[in-house]
Amino acid sequence: MIKENVKSILTELPKHVVLVAAAKGKPPEDILEAIDGGITVIGENYCREAKRVHQVVGNRARWHYIGIPGREKHDLLRRKNLEIFDMIETVDSWDIASGIDRKCGEIGKVMPILIEINSGKEVQKSGILPENAEALIKKTSVLRNLKIMGLMTMGPRFGDPEDSRPYFKKTKELFDQINRLNIPGVEMKYLSMGMTNSYRVALEEGANTVRIGTKIFGETCALTQ
Repeated sequence: MIKENVKSILTELPKHVVLVAAAKGKPPEDILEAIDGGITVIGENYCREAKRVHQVVGNRARWHYIGIPGREKHDLLRRKNLEIFDMIETVDSWDIASGIDRKCGEIGKVMPILIEINSGKEVQKSGILPENAEALIKKTSVLRNLKIMGLMTMGPRFGDPEDSRPYFKKTKELFDQINRLNIPGVEMKYLSMGMTNSYRVALEEGANTVRIGTKIFGETCALTQ
């Protein structure tokens, strides 16, 4: 069923859109089935889970960290964990950015990152406020072992996906604003917005990366993806 779910989603996505399978808590066999269906990017919320499933799945797909790095700082900044990930989508502070840069320097790796935007300005959410993003991006752009590749947002969680539209629109406007600045070392290539409930609206507002869990793996992911 997972394989068929992936194929169904891929048929409706434009060719340029990256589908990230949000695999929080899923066993390796489910992830391998998703890869068989056409998934090329796996998103993991927790480093320990990523390490466990990576031992089985390996490099059959690319690995994105989509969790909250502030809560997982100790694990995320372990060299073995940074070796797993091909991108970190949720960088939202200088503390996290400089920590990743330092550790990646030790392993000779340049880590692609996205800056996470708290588009709803929710105090309980991670992400930098939109008005502070430009300063963080300029400061982070000089780090040698990071490569800023775009923006990511969660947006407030709503039952009606249409309610997410203003927050996706706001993040796309910020994406375009940063792109026009032509900051050295910054490439505004990826705009990661939208999950199972909201990805269609996110696509309409300019997302070219979507993170989908429930629609791929089933209802057990409903509270997180």
